[in-house]
Amino acid sequence: QVQLVESGGGLQQAGGSLRLSCTASGRTFSRYAMGWFRQAPGKEREFVAAISWNGGSTAYGDSVKGRFTISRDNAKNTVDLQMNILKAEDTAVYYCARGETGTGGPYASWGQGTQVTVSS
Repeated sequence: QVQLVESGGGLQQAGGSLRLSCTASGRTFSRYAMGWFRQAPGKEREFVAAISWNGGSTAYGDSVKGRFTISRDNAKNTVDLQMNILKAEDTAVYYCARGETGTGGPYASWGQGTQVTVSS
């Protein structure tokens, strides 16, 4: 069972930047797609970004396109989310997830989440 641990969350002002990181356990990280999702209070979990097994393909939710960038380092078992031009509506708990294929979901393995709070 893979373990995913997120880090890098915190409090930031609107217009600022944060970088989230997720570290995965095990030796099979490079075989699978990885994704970031978020959930704000009272709302459903929302897709943020995903990246294929080799980083050759990425996808973003409409609300973050042009502001967020997902990347991965298979040598370090990490996937990062660079978040720029933050908005108050980006406030949420952010989750890292592993896809069950090399190119996408379903996403069956999840981290515990990291809180991002953007003040306006």
